[in-house]
Amino acid sequence: MLRTILGLLAIALLATGCGESSSTTTDPTTVTTSSTPPATSLEQTGFPVTIAASNGGIEIPQRPMKIVSMSASHTEMLFAIGAGEQVIAVDAFSNYPADAPMTELTGFAPNVESIVGYETDLVVTDGDWDGTSMGALTELGIPVVILPAALSLENVYTQIEQLGAATGHIGEAAALVGRMQTDIAEVLESLPVMEEPLTFYHELDATYYSVTSETFIGRIYSSMGLVNIADAVGDGSSGYPQLSEEYILEQDPDLILLADTICCGTSIDTLPDRPGWDALSAVSTGAVVELNDDIASRWGPRVVDHMSDVADAIQSLLVAAG
Repeated sequence: MLRTILGLLAIALLATGCGESSSTTTDPTTVTTSSTPPATSLEQTGFPVTIAASNGGIEIPQRPMKIVSMSASHTEMLFAIGAGEQVIAVDAFSNYPADAPMTELTGFAPNVESIVGYETDLVVTDGDWDGTSMGALTELGIPVVILPAALSLENVYTQIEQLGAATGHIGEAAALVGRMQTDIAEVLESLPVMEEPLTFYHELDATYYSVTSETFIGRIYSSMGLVNIADAVGDGSSGYPQLSEEYILEQDPDLILLADTICCGTSIDTLPDRPGWDALSAVSTGAVVELNDDIASRWGPRVVDHMSDVADAIQSLLVAAG
């Protein structure tokens, strides 16, 4: 539960504190100044490079070989583009892939001394949560690239390309983006035409926190033709409203998406234990998707897996309905 609370705090901060600046992630990656990179070192080809991050144009003088990632989504991106061997430390929530060098570092309260102790030459994070630590690292001459939570798939693609440029993996990043675009297009094309759009409830934890269509994951669902029951009550919630049990029962969503299977042990088998939930259409028909909490809350490459799982559930529900 602690993890869920912290996650929700981070989400709320992102929505309120980075809502405006997050648009900077749509800026193209900028490569500057090095017209004649050293021919004797493959590692230095393309450097120095300047990344258009939310904290400004960040110059990375040479290919970083000691990266510290303070964001689980960015950790996944770094490993997916082949920069994993350059990552020497990741935060306590970066549990994927399995070989990521997880530490007790946290982006919520960064320990500058510990980060400096890794002799890092690049820090990647999704925000300056305490308002001072990332600035302190910058003053010490350590490049810090802040890439806020994505608000769209285009933001995701741009961040992958930015990290590719920052780490010397431009080609691998472009290839990953291409695969994701192809796979997501195939998922969307596989969706059946619906006479009436399906309604859904996305559950973040057992106290009924949810998401609206203003969030990244909410926009993903909208692109799949789903109607979010949280939208009607989400004003003023920064995109993450807490619904009442009565409201959920009244709405009787066609599809229930559980993103609290790990944190809270929620499953299709536990829902009927909640008062009145056994009468919900989704529960009685089995239209409940048990999601991986981590995949459902991140904007990394595994968003493709998330969309595939939801698409499969939509297919099954419509087939069962005849």
